[in-house]
Amino acid sequence: MFTLHGMKKLDRLILKSFVGPLALTFAIAVFVLLMQFVWKYVDDLVGKGLEFKVIAELLLYASATFVPMALPIATLFASIMTMGNFGEKYELVAIKAGGISLRRVMMPMVLVVLLLTGVAFYFANNVMPVAMLKYRTALYDITRKKPAFNIRPNEYYTDINGYVIRIDQKDSDGRSMRDITIFDHTHGATTNNIIVANSGIMQVSPDQHYLVFTLYDGCNYSEDIGGKDYVTRPMTRVEFEEQVLTFDISDFAFDKSEAGFLKGGYQMMNISQLDTAVRKLKHTRQERFDDNAQVTVERMKCYMQFLAADTVEPVYKLYMLQSRQSTWCAGAHPPMRACRNPKPSCSGQLAANHLRQARSIADAVRNDARVLKEVVKADDEYINRHYIEWQRKYTLSVACLLLFLIGAPFGSIVRKGGLGMPLVASVAFFVFYYVVGMIAEKAVRESAMGPIGMWMSTFVLLPLGIFFTYKATTDSALFDLATWKRRLHIGRKNQNQ
Repeated sequence: MFTLHGMKKLDRLILKSFVGPLALTFAIAVFVLLMQFVWKYVDDLVGKGLEFKVIAELLLYASATFVPMALPIATLFASIMTMGNFGEKYELVAIKAGGISLRRVMMPMVLVVLLLTGVAFYFANNVMPVAMLKYRTALYDITRKKPAFNIRPNEYYTDINGYVIRIDQKDSDGRSMRDITIFDHTHGATTNNIIVANSGIMQVSPDQHYLVFTLYDGCNYSEDIGGKDYVTRPMTRVEFEEQVLTFDISDFAFDKSEAGFLKGGYQMMNISQLDTAVRKLKHTRQERFDDNAQVTVERMKCYMQFLAADTVEPVYKLYMLQSRQSTWCAGAHPPMRACRNPKPSCSGQLAANHLRQARSIADAVRNDARVLKEVVKADDEYINRHYIEWQRKYTLSVACLLLFLIGAPFGSIVRKGGLGMPLVASVAFFVFYYVVGMIAEKAVRESAMGPIGMWMSTFVLLPLGIFFTYKATTDSALFDLATWKRRLHIGRKNQNQ
């Protein structure tokens, strides 16, 4: 039997064996997700002359958004690897021989995972919204920034609005140029303006908002092509020894938006903010539905009365009502006296007009109902996105505990450590968990399931974790090929007998 001192040493050994792979796998998972992000937005990051500080800030905020996903897979891999190493080196057999159960062996890791679950929830509810806001703001600022200003020789440069610039030579100082041609399109399509110079100097203003060209020994060509007479079009040629041109390049500068510029998205809210937003959205949706329903009822009353009308008066009243349809949609309601029938009957032509106008009202009611259905569907989907984000703060946190419940018993059963088998198994389990979660999320978003559907991955994998735990505590050879071969051999022998 192990003594108390021996138990403490065993706990330290287990923690040391578990925390190391956990931290390493977490770092690798965040790095892989970050590289995927960089690959997706590489075109927006390269060639814009961004400072290292700006790119580092974006990558830091992006990494923070990957933490809730990286923690569960790190927990799964570390638990499989730790218990697999113990089983492969027969350390787990020695521990059990000393009278220590598997549950007691897993207890130090359980405490760490419970701590990670709490940290993951706090991070998802308090840190994640702020990081997502800063990440989206930084990404918006970077993607709307134009590429860095760089005019290359023998290329047509078109990034300055209204101008096309071409130079044949550019000195090593980056400022002096030779054989310059500038096409000026700022005067519209009716005028051709071309500036040609033998040499020039290019400078950027101190505030980085203006580009100054000082041109030497050139000509300005201007031709009016707006007239119909192709023979007598006026053309002007002006020679110069020195000319200064100024271009506005303020769009090339990197400007940081306000911190709360994109604030208000459901991914940038904590649980209490999501609750408040859902209540407001439901109230707005109900008001819109009630207003449209009341307008529809009023129109149907007019429709039914108009079908029974056979006088001239309702025709005039109907046209008055139709002219007010825009105000109906805004919430105003037409007076019911317009549908009354105070005069005696009229000709059959007027009756046909009554029927035609009644059909027009019916078509308007049907179209309003179709539009209202689409609007309500869009409102429901947006509300469901808030529910999804609310539930995700819990599901990703509980995922750490759930995947540990699968990984630790699985590792003790297969008794394979190292990187190969634990990596393959952890990826397979996590992909299955992720795919089921994506299917459930889509169903919740489309109102095919309630918000509880976000827990579908947990409901599916929890029985598997309980099954693995049971098999591990009973020393089952579930994944032992030799045991299965022996059982199959015995089964075939019994059949032959």
